[in-house]
Amino acid sequence: MEYIKLFMEFEIEEQPVVYFYEIDLSNERLAARAIEVLANRQVDCITDLYEGVIEITPIPTVEEFSTNVWGEGFFAQSIPQEEFETIWNTKQYTGPLTPDGKMVLL
Repeated sequence: MEYIKLFMEFEIEEQPVVYFYEIDLSNERLAARAIEVLANRQVDCITDLYEGVIEITPIPTVEEFSTNVWGEGFFAQSIPQEEFETIWNTKQYTGPLTPDGKMVLL
């Protein structure tokens, strides 16, 4: 498994600003689990990221996110499994909401 934290530029209040992915490297980089954090710090744990989607897309690598292959406004970094598991189990995220740690305006 690989674990990624992804910051996304804030656009609308209902859109997550931080994503966490548990990526199954033995299954075409599909997400096994995902966590979404909204600007108000609400945490949503997702066991089936692909439920109801028409096309399943593998999660890009940290390098692909960094080179804007998937568009601008993304900043990804690798994280340890423990960080993912702590947020998953507590459903709380107290870390930064932007890659530079600046406040997100609502």
